[in-house]
Amino acid sequence: MTMMGLTGRFEGKTAVVTGAGGGIGSAIARRLAAEGAHVYVADANEAAAKEVADSIAGDGGSAEPLVFDLLESAASAAAVQQIIGDRGRLDVLVNNAGVNRRGDLLSLTEDDWKLSFAVNVDSLFHLCRAALPHMIEAGGGAIVNTASQWGLYPAPAHIAYNVSKAAVVAFTQNLARDYAPHKVRVNAVAPGEVHTPMLEAGLARNGRTVADLDALVPFGRIGKPEEIAALVAFLASDEAPYICGSVIEITGAQAVA
Repeated sequence: MTMMGLTGRFEGKTAVVTGAGGGIGSAIARRLAAEGAHVYVADANEAAAKEVADSIAGDGGSAEPLVFDLLESAASAAAVQQIIGDRGRLDVLVNNAGVNRRGDLLSLTEDDWKLSFAVNVDSLFHLCRAALPHMIEAGGGAIVNTASQWGLYPAPAHIAYNVSKAAVVAFTQNLARDYAPHKVRVNAVAPGEVHTPMLEAGLARNGRTVADLDALVPFGRIGKPEEIAALVAFLASDEAPYICGSVIEITGAQAVA
């Protein structure tokens, strides 16, 4: 994606996207920057975060890497404070970082269960607690969380992922209800299968192909990261001023396989 031809909906705004070193997160970071935001590319992988930020800058956008431990409350608070100190504002928070530990209840390890909730749920708790006071003081803001179709309709043998993403849905709805009076809009996207490096790694393990997954989708193919990014950008923009507490599926009409 180039930095030309988009609407400029985020001119003058500051955004942070977690898990932005690749896959859906990097597409979201690129999309927000393409529309004028200064984007903090947050990822545990410093090299990946820098690569995405440099690529955005090379395309004419404004971005910088931000590396911190999402699982630590103090680190999340410090990251938000750095953003406020540098930019004076935080308009958009996209909680996208996530992990997928596969297995049913009897095959899953306790560590897999704990990590799933630490990354997929607790990180939202830490970052939203850090960001909300600044958004409230500014008179509003937008938070978009990455849930999953599987958090609504559980897939087999993915109990930790399914349940943690269901928690993201509940977290989103609760946060929206509590902070809508402060004009902080909180929504979630619930993608189905999306063509990412994480998906390709899973296919390599089980011997399936992208074509196998495409055949399961009524639209004829699985999703693209850029399509998720476009929905996130819409939800975070002023074009969605009354959308709050929504969880929007983006699946190509796919049922859970």
